[in-house]
Amino acid sequence: MRGRAPAPRPRIDPDDGCYVLFTSGTTGCPNGVKVTHRNVANLLCTEPGGLGIRPGDRVAQLLNIAFDMAAWEILGCLAHGATLVVRGKDIAAAARTATVLVATPTVLAGIDPADCPRVRTVAVAGEPCPRPLADAWAARAAFHNCCGPTETTIVNTMSRHAPAAPLLTIGRPTPNNTVYVLDADRRALPIGEVGEMWAGGDCVSAGYLGNDELNAERYAPDPFLGRGHRMFRTRDLGRWTPGGELEHLGRTDDQVKVRGFRVELDSVSSVLEGVPGCTRAVTLRRDARSLVSFVCPADVDPDAARRAVADALPYYCVPEDVMPMTSLPETDRGKIDKPALLKLARERTAVASR
Repeated sequence: MRGRAPAPRPRIDPDDGCYVLFTSGTTGCPNGVKVTHRNVANLLCTEPGGLGIRPGDRVAQLLNIAFDMAAWEILGCLAHGATLVVRGKDIAAAARTATVLVATPTVLAGIDPADCPRVRTVAVAGEPCPRPLADAWAARAAFHNCCGPTETTIVNTMSRHAPAAPLLTIGRPTPNNTVYVLDADRRALPIGEVGEMWAGGDCVSAGYLGNDELNAERYAPDPFLGRGHRMFRTRDLGRWTPGGELEHLGRTDDQVKVRGFRVELDSVSSVLEGVPGCTRAVTLRRDARSLVSFVCPADVDPDAARRAVADALPYYCVPEDVMPMTSLPETDRGKIDKPALLKLARERTAVASR
Protein backbone atom coordinates (compact mmCIF):
# COMPACT_ATOMS: atom_id res chain seq x y z
CA MET A 1 0.00 0.00 0.00
CA ARG A 2 1.68 3.20 -1.15
CA GLY A 3 1.01 6.62 0.34
CA ARG A 4 1.18 9.93 -1.45
CA ALA A 5 4.03 12.37 -0.89
CA PRO A 6 3.20 14.62 2.08
CA ALA A 7 1.49 17.92 1.34
CA PRO A 8 2.30 21.14 3.24
CA ARG A 9 1.04 20.72 6.77
CA PRO A 10 -1.96 22.88 7.69
CA ARG A 11 -2.39 24.39 11.11
CA ILE A 12 -4.21 21.89 13.30
CA ASP A 13 -7.11 23.30 15.27
CA PRO A 14 -7.00 21.88 18.81
CA ASP A 15 -10.81 21.98 18.87
CA ASP A 16 -11.32 20.45 15.44
CA GLY A 17 -13.68 17.81 16.85
CA CYS A 18 -12.09 14.97 14.84
CA TYR A 19 -11.50 11.83 16.87
CA VAL A 20 -9.74 8.55 16.40
CA LEU A 21 -11.18 6.06 18.86
CA PHE A 22 -8.58 3.76 20.44
CA THR A 23 -9.33 1.00 22.87
CA SER A 24 -7.38 1.36 26.06
CA GLY A 25 -4.67 -1.14 26.89
CA THR A 26 -3.97 0.63 30.16
CA THR A 27 -7.35 0.48 31.83
CA GLY A 28 -9.35 -1.96 29.80
CA CYS A 29 -12.05 0.69 29.44
CA PRO A 30 -14.61 -0.89 27.07
CA ASN A 31 -15.70 2.47 25.65
CA GLY A 32 -12.24 3.43 24.48
CA VAL A 33 -10.20 6.62 24.48
CA LYS A 34 -11.02 9.77 22.51
CA VAL A 35 -7.82 10.67 20.67
CA THR A 36 -7.98 13.88 18.63
CA HIS A 37 -6.57 14.72 15.22
CA ARG A 38 -4.18 17.08 16.98
CA ASN A 39 -3.01 14.35 19.38
CA VAL A 40 -2.10 12.00 16.52
CA ALA A 41 -0.58 14.69 14.30
CA ASN A 42 1.63 15.88 17.13
CA LEU A 43 3.29 12.47 17.27
CA LEU A 44 3.45 11.69 13.56
CA CYS A 45 4.44 15.13 12.25
CA THR A 46 7.30 15.83 14.66
CA GLU A 47 10.60 14.08 15.23
CA PRO A 48 11.56 11.65 16.57
CA GLY A 49 7.93 10.41 16.45
CA GLY A 50 7.94 10.69 12.66
CA LEU A 51 10.81 8.17 12.67
CA GLY A 52 12.33 9.95 9.70
CA ILE A 53 9.91 8.13 7.39
CA ARG A 54 10.03 9.42 3.81
CA PRO A 55 8.96 8.42 0.29
CA GLY A 56 10.78 5.25 -0.71
CA ASP A 57 10.68 3.73 2.78
CA ARG A 58 8.88 0.48 3.45
CA VAL A 59 7.10 0.33 6.82
CA ALA A 60 6.12 -3.14 7.99
CA GLN A 61 2.58 -3.45 9.35
CA LEU A 62 3.28 -6.03 12.05
CA LEU A 63 0.76 -5.33 14.81
CA ASN A 64 -2.88 -6.15 15.43
CA ILE A 65 -4.87 -3.27 13.94
CA ALA A 66 -7.00 -3.09 17.12
CA PHE A 67 -3.85 -2.05 19.00
CA ASP A 68 -3.12 1.69 19.14
CA MET A 69 0.51 1.18 18.07
CA ALA A 70 -0.75 -0.06 14.69
CA ALA A 71 -1.87 3.53 14.01
CA TRP A 72 1.78 4.57 14.33
CA GLU A 73 2.73 2.06 11.66
CA ILE A 74 -0.15 2.75 9.29
CA LEU A 75 -0.76 6.50 9.63
CA GLY A 76 2.92 7.29 10.15
CA CYS A 77 3.74 5.51 6.92
CA LEU A 78 1.02 6.96 4.74
CA ALA A 79 1.34 10.50 6.10
CA HIS A 80 4.93 10.61 4.87
CA GLY A 81 4.44 9.03 1.47
CA ALA A 82 6.06 5.68 2.25
CA THR A 83 4.94 2.15 1.35
CA LEU A 84 3.05 0.04 3.89
CA VAL A 85 4.01 -3.65 3.82
CA VAL A 86 0.88 -5.44 5.00
CA ARG A 87 1.84 -8.75 6.55
CA GLY A 88 0.24 -12.13 6.16
CA LYS A 89 0.65 -14.81 8.80
CA ASP A 90 4.44 -14.58 8.62
CA ILE A 91 5.46 -11.46 10.55
CA ALA A 92 9.17 -12.02 9.94
CA ALA A 93 8.64 -12.14 6.17
CA ALA A 94 7.15 -8.63 6.18
CA ALA A 95 9.99 -7.36 8.36
CA ARG A 96 12.64 -8.71 6.01
CA THR A 97 11.58 -6.36 3.22
CA ALA A 98 11.09 -3.27 5.41
CA THR A 99 13.21 -0.25 6.23
CA VAL A 100 11.18 0.79 9.31
CA LEU A 101 9.77 -1.41 12.08
CA VAL A 102 7.37 -0.41 14.88
CA ALA A 103 6.68 -3.26 17.31
CA THR A 104 6.31 -4.43 20.86
CA PRO A 105 9.47 -6.05 22.29
CA THR A 106 7.69 -9.41 22.25
CA VAL A 107 6.97 -9.16 18.53
CA LEU A 108 10.45 -7.82 17.77
CA ALA A 109 12.06 -10.68 19.69
CA GLY A 110 10.65 -13.07 17.09
CA ILE A 111 12.56 -11.33 14.27
CA ASP A 112 16.26 -11.94 13.63
CA PRO A 113 18.13 -8.66 12.99
CA ALA A 114 20.51 -10.49 10.66
CA ASP A 115 17.56 -11.30 8.36
CA CYS A 116 16.61 -7.62 8.03
CA PRO A 117 19.55 -5.89 6.30
CA ARG A 118 17.37 -3.06 4.94
CA VAL A 119 15.97 -1.97 8.31
CA ARG A 120 17.38 1.42 9.32
CA THR A 121 14.89 2.48 12.03
CA VAL A 122 13.20 0.49 14.80
CA ALA A 123 10.81 1.71 17.52
CA VAL A 124 9.46 -0.39 20.39
CA ALA A 125 6.82 0.35 23.02
CA GLY A 126 3.93 -1.28 24.85
CA GLU A 127 5.99 -3.15 27.46
CA PRO A 128 9.51 -2.98 28.94
CA CYS A 129 12.24 -3.77 26.44
CA PRO A 130 14.98 -6.22 27.46
CA ARG A 131 18.45 -4.70 27.24
CA PRO A 132 19.89 -7.57 25.10
CA LEU A 133 17.13 -7.04 22.51
CA ALA A 134 17.75 -3.28 22.42
CA ASP A 135 21.50 -3.74 22.05
CA ALA A 136 21.14 -6.28 19.25
CA TRP A 137 18.99 -3.98 17.11
CA ALA A 138 20.80 -0.76 18.05
CA ALA A 139 24.01 -2.24 16.64
CA ARG A 140 22.33 -2.36 13.20
CA ALA A 141 19.76 0.44 13.10
CA ALA A 142 18.51 3.59 14.80
CA PHE A 143 16.72 2.01 17.76
CA HIS A 144 14.12 4.01 19.69
CA ASN A 145 12.92 2.79 23.09
CA CYS A 146 9.56 4.44 23.76
CA CYS A 147 6.87 4.65 26.40
CA GLY A 148 3.36 5.96 26.78
CA PRO A 149 -0.17 4.65 27.33
CA THR A 150 -3.05 4.91 24.86
CA GLU A 151 -4.32 7.94 26.77
CA THR A 152 -1.22 9.92 25.78
CA THR A 153 -1.51 8.92 22.12
CA ILE A 154 0.62 5.82 21.60
CA VAL A 155 3.92 7.14 23.04
CA ASN A 156 4.99 10.40 24.62
CA THR A 157 8.65 9.66 25.44
CA MET A 158 11.40 8.32 23.17
CA SER A 159 15.09 7.53 23.45
CA ARG A 160 17.52 6.59 20.70
CA HIS A 161 19.52 3.82 22.32
CA ALA A 162 23.19 2.99 21.74
CA PRO A 163 24.74 -0.33 22.83
CA ALA A 164 27.42 1.56 24.78
CA ALA A 165 24.87 3.54 26.82
CA PRO A 166 25.06 2.88 30.58
CA LEU A 167 21.24 2.68 30.85
CA LEU A 168 18.36 1.76 28.61
CA THR A 169 16.03 4.70 29.24
CA ILE A 170 12.74 5.85 27.74
CA GLY A 171 14.37 9.17 26.94
CA ARG A 172 12.72 12.54 26.97
CA PRO A 173 9.19 13.74 26.22
CA THR A 174 8.40 14.10 22.54
CA PRO A 175 7.85 17.65 21.17
CA ASN A 176 5.02 19.65 22.80
CA ASN A 177 4.76 17.09 25.61
CA THR A 178 6.03 16.91 29.14
CA VAL A 179 6.34 14.32 31.88
CA TYR A 180 6.27 14.97 35.63
CA VAL A 181 7.64 12.59 38.24
CA LEU A 182 5.41 13.25 41.25
CA ASP A 183 4.94 12.02 44.79
CA ALA A 184 1.61 10.92 46.30
CA ASP A 185 0.66 14.59 46.83
CA ARG A 186 1.45 15.46 43.20
CA ARG A 187 4.58 17.39 44.08
CA ALA A 188 7.53 17.26 41.69
CA LEU A 189 10.36 15.02 42.91
CA PRO A 190 14.08 15.80 42.64
CA ILE A 191 16.35 14.12 40.10
CA GLY A 192 17.00 10.51 41.05
CA GLU A 193 13.94 10.02 43.25
CA VAL A 194 11.33 7.46 42.18
CA GLY A 195 7.76 8.60 41.72
CA GLU A 196 4.72 8.18 39.53
CA MET A 197 4.85 9.64 36.04
CA TRP A 198 2.11 12.04 34.99
CA ALA A 199 1.94 13.16 31.35
CA GLY A 200 1.10 16.64 30.10
CA GLY A 201 1.06 18.45 26.78
CA ASP A 202 -0.45 18.08 23.33
CA CYS A 203 -0.63 14.28 23.24
CA VAL A 204 -2.90 14.00 26.29
CA SER A 205 -6.14 12.63 24.88
CA ALA A 206 -9.67 14.01 25.30
CA GLY A 207 -10.59 11.33 27.82
CA TYR A 208 -12.61 8.13 28.02
CA LEU A 209 -15.79 7.86 26.02
CA GLY A 210 -18.83 7.80 28.28
CA ASN A 211 -16.94 7.25 31.55
CA ASP A 212 -16.90 10.44 33.62
CA GLU A 213 -15.91 8.58 36.79
CA LEU A 214 -12.75 7.18 35.23
CA ASN A 215 -11.96 10.53 33.61
CA ALA A 216 -12.06 12.18 37.06
CA GLU A 217 -9.76 9.48 38.45
CA ARG A 218 -7.09 9.52 35.75
CA TYR A 219 -7.11 13.07 34.32
CA ALA A 220 -6.43 16.23 36.34
CA PRO A 221 -5.75 19.94 35.71
CA ASP A 222 -2.08 20.49 34.92
CA PRO A 223 -0.72 22.87 37.59
CA PHE A 224 2.60 23.20 35.79
CA LEU A 225 1.35 24.25 32.34
CA GLY A 226 -1.56 26.25 33.75
CA ARG A 227 -5.13 27.05 32.72
CA GLY A 228 -6.74 24.91 30.04
CA HIS A 229 -4.17 22.12 30.23
CA ARG A 230 -4.67 18.65 31.64
CA MET A 231 -2.33 15.89 32.69
CA PHE A 232 -2.81 12.14 32.78
CA ARG A 233 -1.87 9.69 35.51
CA THR A 234 0.07 6.94 33.73
CA ARG A 235 0.60 4.64 36.75
CA ASP A 236 4.16 4.15 35.51
CA LEU A 237 7.03 4.53 37.97
CA GLY A 238 10.14 6.42 36.95
CA ARG A 239 12.89 8.83 37.85
CA TRP A 240 14.91 11.50 36.09
CA THR A 241 18.56 10.71 35.44
CA PRO A 242 21.21 13.42 35.93
CA GLY A 243 21.42 13.56 32.13
CA GLY A 244 17.77 14.58 31.83
CA GLU A 245 16.30 11.28 30.66
CA LEU A 246 13.59 9.14 32.19
CA GLU A 247 14.30 5.72 33.61
CA HIS A 248 11.22 3.51 33.56
CA LEU A 249 10.90 1.39 36.71
CA GLY A 250 7.72 -0.58 36.09
CA ARG A 251 4.12 0.13 36.94
CA THR A 252 2.45 0.81 40.24
CA ASP A 253 0.39 -2.36 39.72
CA ASP A 254 3.63 -4.33 39.21
CA GLN A 255 4.68 -3.54 42.78
CA VAL A 256 3.67 -6.53 44.87
CA LYS A 257 4.02 -7.63 48.48
CA VAL A 258 5.96 -10.85 49.12
CA ARG A 259 6.50 -11.98 52.72
CA GLY A 260 5.45 -8.49 53.76
CA PHE A 261 8.09 -6.74 51.62
CA ARG A 262 7.45 -4.61 48.54
CA VAL A 263 8.98 -6.05 45.36
CA GLU A 264 9.19 -4.41 41.94
CA LEU A 265 8.76 -7.30 39.51
CA ASP A 266 10.52 -5.56 36.61
CA SER A 267 13.64 -5.15 38.75
CA VAL A 268 13.85 -8.92 39.19
CA SER A 269 13.32 -9.51 35.47
CA SER A 270 15.99 -6.94 34.63
CA VAL A 271 18.57 -8.86 36.68
CA LEU A 272 17.57 -12.11 34.98
CA GLU A 273 18.00 -10.54 31.53
CA GLY A 274 21.59 -9.83 32.49
CA VAL A 275 22.32 -13.54 32.94
CA PRO A 276 24.51 -14.80 30.06
CA GLY A 277 22.33 -16.31 27.35
CA CYS A 278 19.03 -14.94 28.70
CA THR A 279 17.19 -12.81 26.15
CA ARG A 280 13.84 -12.34 27.90
CA ALA A 281 12.50 -12.67 31.42
CA VAL A 282 9.15 -12.15 33.14
CA THR A 283 8.58 -12.32 36.89
CA LEU A 284 5.18 -12.74 38.53
CA ARG A 285 3.79 -13.06 42.06
CA ARG A 286 2.60 -16.62 42.48
CA ASP A 287 1.27 -16.18 46.02
CA ALA A 288 1.84 -14.12 49.16
CA ARG A 289 5.18 -15.81 49.82
CA SER A 290 6.75 -16.52 46.45
CA LEU A 291 7.66 -15.28 43.00
CA VAL A 292 8.03 -17.25 39.82
CA SER A 293 10.13 -16.23 36.80
CA PHE A 294 10.09 -17.33 33.18
CA VAL A 295 13.19 -16.99 31.03
CA CYS A 296 14.08 -17.50 27.36
CA PRO A 297 15.61 -19.41 25.72
CA ALA A 298 15.05 -22.90 27.11
CA ASP A 299 18.75 -23.55 27.77
CA VAL A 300 19.11 -20.81 30.41
CA ASP A 301 20.39 -22.39 33.64
CA PRO A 302 17.66 -21.81 36.26
CA ASP A 303 20.08 -22.24 39.18
CA ALA A 304 22.46 -19.66 37.74
CA ALA A 305 19.51 -17.33 37.20
CA ARG A 306 18.37 -17.63 40.82
CA ARG A 307 21.94 -17.05 42.04
CA ALA A 308 22.17 -13.88 39.94
CA VAL A 309 19.05 -12.48 41.62
CA ALA A 310 20.29 -13.53 45.06
CA ASP A 311 23.59 -11.70 44.44
CA ALA A 312 21.88 -8.50 43.28
CA LEU A 313 18.66 -8.17 45.30
CA PRO A 314 17.30 -8.95 48.79
CA TYR A 315 16.35 -12.55 49.59
CA TYR A 316 12.62 -11.93 49.25
CA CYS A 317 13.14 -10.94 45.57
CA VAL A 318 14.61 -14.33 44.64
CA PRO A 319 12.06 -16.35 42.61
CA GLU A 320 11.20 -19.73 44.08
CA ASP A 321 11.11 -21.17 40.56
CA VAL A 322 12.78 -20.11 37.33
CA MET A 323 11.15 -21.77 34.34
CA PRO A 324 13.17 -21.79 31.08
CA MET A 325 10.99 -21.66 27.98
CA THR A 326 11.55 -21.79 24.24
CA SER A 327 9.17 -18.87 23.81
CA LEU A 328 6.75 -16.85 25.91
CA PRO A 329 2.99 -16.80 25.18
CA GLU A 330 1.66 -13.66 23.53
CA THR A 331 -1.61 -11.77 23.66
CA ASP A 332 -3.34 -10.79 20.42
CA ARG A 333 -1.64 -7.38 20.76
CA GLY A 334 1.85 -8.79 20.77
CA LYS A 335 2.56 -8.49 24.50
CA ILE A 336 3.53 -11.13 27.05
CA ASP A 337 0.45 -13.08 28.17
CA LYS A 338 0.95 -12.98 31.94
CA PRO A 339 -2.29 -14.79 32.90
CA ALA A 340 -1.21 -17.70 30.68
CA LEU A 341 2.17 -17.81 32.44
CA LEU A 342 0.55 -17.80 35.88
CA LYS A 343 -1.70 -20.65 34.81
CA LEU A 344 1.37 -22.58 33.66
CA ALA A 345 3.10 -21.97 37.00
CA ARG A 346 0.06 -23.14 38.97
CA GLU A 347 -0.22 -26.28 36.85
CA ARG A 348 3.43 -27.03 37.47
CA THR A 349 2.95 -26.57 41.23
CA ALA A 350 -0.09 -28.86 41.20
CA VAL A 351 1.83 -31.60 39.37
CA ALA A 352 4.80 -31.31 41.73
CA SER A 353 2.57 -31.63 44.81
CA ARG A 354 1.01 -34.93 43.71
